[in-house]
Amino acid sequence: MDEQRSMTDRIRWVACLTVLVAAVTAGCSAPEPGLARGEVVWNTCVPCHGSVGQGNASLAAPAIAGLPDWYVTAQLEKFKEGWRGSHPMDTVGIRMKSMARAFDREGDRESVAAYVAQLPATHPPVTLEGGNAARGQEEYARGCVACHGAQGEGVQVVGSPTLLVQDDWYLLAQFNKFKSGWRGAHPQDGSGQMMVEASAAFDEQDMIDILAYLRTLH
Repeated sequence: MDEQRSMTDRIRWVACLTVLVAAVTAGCSAPEPGLARGEVVWNTCVPCHGSVGQGNASLAAPAIAGLPDWYVTAQLEKFKEGWRGSHPMDTVGIRMKSMARAFDREGDRESVAAYVAQLPATHPPVTLEGGNAARGQEEYARGCVACHGAQGEGVQVVGSPTLLVQDDWYLLAQFNKFKSGWRGAHPQDGSGQMMVEASAAFDEQDMIDILAYLRTLH
């Protein structure tokens, strides 16, 4: 089963990378950095993240429409530098690292980030069960509000994104990556290291409860 899953992941990665290479190769006479260029680059993201940034759970690709440009740019830079996607068990992160490094034209990461930011947020549906929103509100106030804001809106100065436009399954997966050291371990990833420390104070049920609370803020 693991071998079959690995082969499936490899096929999906090759398909996405093939689209990306073709688009970048064709981009020799592409627009200058900005939204027009961002739309061109965005076409390389569509196979995984969907035409309107709604995500695709079967590819472990989260909804990203409406994420702030500063956050998307920062994450693409982290993937490019190897601060994210370097743990050998993080196959999804490794795939994204390869994609981010293929954006080798100056301004491409900023351009596609600006394009993502102006896409209308899709507010993905609830997929996790067993969450207690009342308890989640208490846990959020205890350990999340300082960085992610009173309404989950995010705080740019500490590099913390909004938590209201991403999939609950994705946020839980990232929590587990921080907790297990798959993400945030690089010494230059300051905001990632903050999340590693924060995640130590919670278990998975705490996070499920927090996510149930966040859904009440939509």
